[in-house]
Parts: sequence; structure tokens; C-alpha cells
Amino acid sequence: MNHNLIEDTQALLGGRADAPGSSRRTALKAALGVGYAAAALPIMAQTAIKTPATGLVSGEVTIDVNGFKMPAFRSAPAGKTGLPVVFVISEIFGVHEYIADVTRRLAQQGYLAIAPELFVRQGDPSAYGELAKLQSEVIAKVPDAQVMADLDACVAWAAANGGNTDKLAITGFCWGGRITWLYAAHQPKVKAGVAWYGRLVGGSTPQTPQHPLALVGSLKAPVLGLYGGSDTGIPLDTVDKMKAELAQGPAAAKASEFVVYPEAPHAFHADYRPSYRQAAAEDGWQRLLAWLKRQGVA
Repeated sequence: MNHNLIEDTQALLGGRADAPGSSRRTALKAALGVGYAAAALPIMAQTAIKTPATGLVSGEVTIDVNGFKMPAFRSAPAGKTGLPVVFVISEIFGVHEYIADVTRRLAQQGYLAIAPELFVRQGDPSAYGELAKLQSEVIAKVPDAQVMADLDACVAWAAANGGNTDKLAITGFCWGGRITWLYAAHQPKVKAGVAWYGRLVGGSTPQTPQHPLALVGSLKAPVLGLYGGSDTGIPLDTVDKMKAELAQGPAAAKASEFVVYPEAPHAFHADYRPSYRQAAAEDGWQRLLAWLKRQGVA
């Protein structure tokens, strides 16, 4: 079974994963108060964090990728340019209100934050009520090469829309945590990454030929890994293997760090899910902000 599915299934324990869905691209309508992707249910009574859009420009945009119009959600301080840029990469559930809120949190800190819909060619996560079908029919069909090209297009879009791409960072959750490692090994302009519980190893497929452990030698920016000690989908021995590999890698690899929260499960930052752990999530967020400053992004 794919690790993404294992991780997100165990994070959803305690509630139904087959709740009724909502309309297409629920997340990109998040600013209007529309709900969550079907596969992301169950949600808690309310999210722990609701960041105001006061002083921000926040909402849907489209980003050209060689003629394809990719939707994305972006937030930024209103009326400002030359902003440092952070890409926000979603879980397998796509860009919904939680991810949109993360962009607002970063925008309130002075960043241009962009959350692209990286699954849009393969399907719409909000249309799925079963994790297994979402994984097999959408996520498993998304090539890493496509994702890297989409994010490169986001770099160009950011540069043309108020961003300073000499100050570029990436952060992501679960599926997006893995992509964070990959993009830090792909894009020379990236100055920092923050990977939240992204898997580090896995089988090679045509869509996912290499995983973070195999790409340490190509890292172009240091990555902060934020992981849960009670994450049954990402064994701690894989974190230990990654640490050992980083210690033997190039400068960016040697500068990378891990923080493991012993009691935290997978998806401990996801404040709309039962897996949310406030103390670990808040500490991780402060570490993210400090890491971006430390690496010269802020």
C-alpha cells in the first residue's frame, strides 16, 4: 500500500472517510467560506486557526504552465512588491481551507505565499470520498517531473507578480513534505525548505522514480524536517537514515536539520483533523518562521 494512503488513513482514524463531498475545487473557494475536500473528512468542529485576510490580497489565481492554466491560491500583503516567496504544498487532499489558511498565515508575516493545485490534470481530490480511490485514481498518476515543472512555473509567476524569487522557500505537508525535499534538490533558486512529515523512502515508479533519501547529494538548499515520533506511516529509522545521509552530503545537506516530536502522530499540524497536536504544531510553526529568517528568506 502506498505510504501516502497509510499516513492519511491513520491520521483520519476516529471518524468517517466517506463523508459527502463538496463542489469542485472546494479549496480555491476557501476565501468564500466553502468547506473541505471530501477525502479530508472528518473534520473537527472547527479549525484551530482562522487567519484573517485583513491587509492581504488573498484568493485564486491561474498560473501558466506552457499553455496550461494551473489554478493556485495565493496570499500576500496588499500593495507590496519585492516580497519573499514561499510555496505551500498540500497533502493528498489538495488545496482546501486549511492550506489556504497557511498561505494567509505566511502572508501576515510578509510573504507572498502560493499554493498550487498540483493534482488538477489528474483529477479533483474534493470529488473523492474514499482514500484508496483518491490515491489510485489521482495521486499515483501525478509525475514528479510534472510537479517540478509546475513549481518552476510558479517561480516565474511569482517574479512577475510582486515576488522576489531570490528569496524563495518551500514548505509542504505529507505528500507536500516529500515534494519539499524534491524541489530543494531540483531548483537552484530555493534558499530553504520546511518539510512536514513527508516520506523519505519508497519504491521507484515511472511517476516517482526517486525519493528524498536518494537525492541528498543534489540538495541545493537546507531543509528543516518536522516529524512525529508516533507517526506509524513514517518509521523513525527512515529519519535516522536520512540524517546519516545528510551528514555525508553537500553543504546544503549538512545544514539541514530534523525535529522529531515524540508523541506527535502523522499530520500533527493539520488543525482540521483529529491528528492535530497543538503544542507540536505551534512549536513547528515558530521553527518554520525562524528557519526562513535563518536561511535568508525573510
